[in-house]
Amino acid sequence: MTDALKRLSEEGVAIWLDDLSRKRITSGNLAELIDQQHVVGVTTNPTIFQKAISQGDGYDQQLADLAARKVTVEEAIRMITTADVRDAADILHPVFDATNGQDGRVSIEVDPRLAHNTRATVAEAKQLAWLVDRPNTLIKIPATEAGLPAIAETIGNGISVNVTLIFSLERYRKVMDAYLSGLETAKERGLDLSKIHSVASFFVSRVDTEIDKRLDAIGTDEAKALRGKAAIANARLAYQAYEEVFSSDRWSALENAGANRQRPLWASTGVKDPAYPDTMYVTELVAPNTVNTMPEATLQAVEDHGEIRGDTVTGTYEQARADLDALERLGISYDDVVRVLEDEGVDKFEASWNDLLKSTQAELERLAPSEG
Repeated sequence: MTDALKRLSEEGVAIWLDDLSRKRITSGNLAELIDQQHVVGVTTNPTIFQKAISQGDGYDQQLADLAARKVTVEEAIRMITTADVRDAADILHPVFDATNGQDGRVSIEVDPRLAHNTRATVAEAKQLAWLVDRPNTLIKIPATEAGLPAIAETIGNGISVNVTLIFSLERYRKVMDAYLSGLETAKERGLDLSKIHSVASFFVSRVDTEIDKRLDAIGTDEAKALRGKAAIANARLAYQAYEEVFSSDRWSALENAGANRQRPLWASTGVKDPAYPDTMYVTELVAPNTVNTMPEATLQAVEDHGEIRGDTVTGTYEQARADLDALERLGISYDDVVRVLEDEGVDKFEASWNDLLKSTQAELERLAPSEG
């Protein structure tokens, strides 16, 4: 077996696991992945927590204690999820120290129902940072229109952020602008910029899922030839935008003051279409200073048969632009696709959160002590 994960790390790609559960923490599995499979970070989202809490009995003791205290279901979820993130952050702390704070990170998301409310998102980000109380936490904020000023303000408060649900190149540029604005505010406030970190989670597989569906509806040979190309092209052009912004004079002034780059993070990298190689969204997006957050199945696939052939992003921008232009010529609107994906992304996380509320409420009622 080739050590593809080691090679990936050496190419400048930080490998993060897109999953967390109490069982993963208590069984030693997370520590094992860090030790043996080059995992240097963890991301969570409402869907991941909904699955974790609704499966198995790993949370029963804490849920029983919370039920005895008659806490609200929202408070119960916050106590459970922040406990998992805190424990994972402690396991990853040696990585955090070894990488000078760049990796060893665990992300936790603000309540997705707040995605269109700037002020509530900022308040929630502060609350989560306080509750978890670990320096290696990233607070996830969606890159909605309302999320952009919330990102700037949260960074300005010195809280590290994982910006999530980015689909479009235009929105990604606004995310980077919000990060730089936040750093400028933090600098004015006299905060230590070297302690503030951020990643920008650019979603990959969902772009192909949506565009392939539209290509299949067209059905011509020209349309079929473009299947599976849009997501990688989109991500590669995002990296081009990253290179531009982080070589600007505006960035240089912040870097000289100790600021860290906001790394692009490839999210949604599990392949949805079985016709495609299951490592495609990893091997085709290798570039320095990036993060790839993988579901465990993708991580194992890369370890087993991933072919890491060096940087597969730099120098591909002309072809990437040509691929997206070809879609427009077929009548597939990029702007419409990314709008649909952002709306769906927020809706999916909100639906998962509502499922989490329901399943946690049922567990609280099941474990509540009988009166008397």
